[in-house]
Amino acid sequence: MTDTLRGSLLMGLAMAAFALEDMIIKTVAGAMPTGQVLILFGLGGMILFGIMARARGERLWHPGFCTRPLLWRFVAEVSGRLFFTLAIVLAPLSLASAILQATPLVVTAGAVVFFGERVGWRRWMAIAIGFVGVLMILRPGMSGFEATSLLAVAGMLGFAGRDLATRAAPKSMTNAQLGLFGFAMLVIAGSILMLWTGGAVLPTGAQSGALLAAICVGVLAYMALTGAMRTGEISVVAPFRYTRLVFAMALGVLVFGERPDLMTLLGSAVVVGSGVFTLVRSSKSA
Repeated sequence: MTDTLRGSLLMGLAMAAFALEDMIIKTVAGAMPTGQVLILFGLGGMILFGIMARARGERLWHPGFCTRPLLWRFVAEVSGRLFFTLAIVLAPLSLASAILQATPLVVTAGAVVFFGERVGWRRWMAIAIGFVGVLMILRPGMSGFEATSLLAVAGMLGFAGRDLATRAAPKSMTNAQLGLFGFAMLVIAGSILMLWTGGAVLPTGAQSGALLAAICVGVLAYMALTGAMRTGEISVVAPFRYTRLVFAMALGVLVFGERPDLMTLLGSAVVVGSGVFTLVRSSKSA
């Protein structure tokens, strides 16, 4: 198995777990303040990643936390998490996830600018076609477009910056240390939101159980995503973010009763097909 294939599979696993995490958070946030959900979610993830790091003999604090890439990651992680969580709470899950699929375009462009990766015209074409598929789903400027989608756009830009900064993180930093850092940013994002909204409540048993499940799934997603962004060609691995749309759409239908129309389904097929073509093209050129 090549590094690029391994990274692509890790990205697919991460997207499935992130879609499940989004579904749980959207459900819990219906009864609890969104900022409080982010704080509890972040604290739980920090505890799990801290246990993992200590079990492997790793330090909880790494000097790399103060380097420029991690400081950029701090800003990107906080903004991405804050805005995208608001998006999945206020907008349909399938819509917010569809907008998020523009991330590979931003990440691929960043890989060329910051890391000097070479991307041929066929890969650019495949990624662009995938973005056309996203536009087929969103139909901007038409009656189906929702203003809350702008929150998802802001979240998407934050996540793209986070992924690029992850690639630039010091090699000596482990995935557990990066995960600890990332979930700490959730606590900060939630605290910012709570300062604005207030209204913390005591979670019920069911809500606590749902949050625990979200934390476990979120840690798995974060580990897979971090591993994916540090393995193989970033311009090939990144487009497999498109699979998140399929998982989110399925959960939106099954859990929230969302009903995607024919154009949405066709757009999803275009999105997934472009990601698969990108991997196949990379294998042929290797």
